[in-house]
Amino acid sequence: MKVKNDVWPNGMPEVGQTAKRSREIRSRDIELFTEISGDRNPIHYNEGAAKATRFGGIVVQGGVTSAILNAVVAEDLPGPGTVFLQVNWSFKAPARPGDTITGEVTIKKVRSDKPITELDTKVIRKDGTVVLDGTAVCYTMPLAL
Repeated sequence: MKVKNDVWPNGMPEVGQTAKRSREIRSRDIELFTEISGDRNPIHYNEGAAKATRFGGIVVQGGVTSAILNAVVAEDLPGPGTVFLQVNWSFKAPARPGDTITGEVTIKKVRSDKPITELDTKVIRKDGTVVLDGTAVCYTMPLAL
């Protein structure tokens, strides 16, 4: 039975519950992330330099790849008011402009004394390749909307 409260008006998350969200990565995402971060690594912009690496072509910044998990956590599960406290992510494969990626979270643990959840997290390309996997700990606070 889902417990409703001020923090989780739709009910406390339950172990095993999942949420996912997909989006296509665009070259503009690289540009916007560069404006925010200052990351001008040539593997994100210079096709010749990027092709000469083990990645074999342009790759998007890890921050662009992992950002889809921010959206899943804040919008879907655990939901609005949620922030990351800790993440442990391993980047397994590159994501490139034109790739469609899906971020997925699964509730691993829910604390009953505090609005803290532990999640399994992953980002997968449309071809099934796992781009990122790991875990996260989140805190959810009530929002006065």
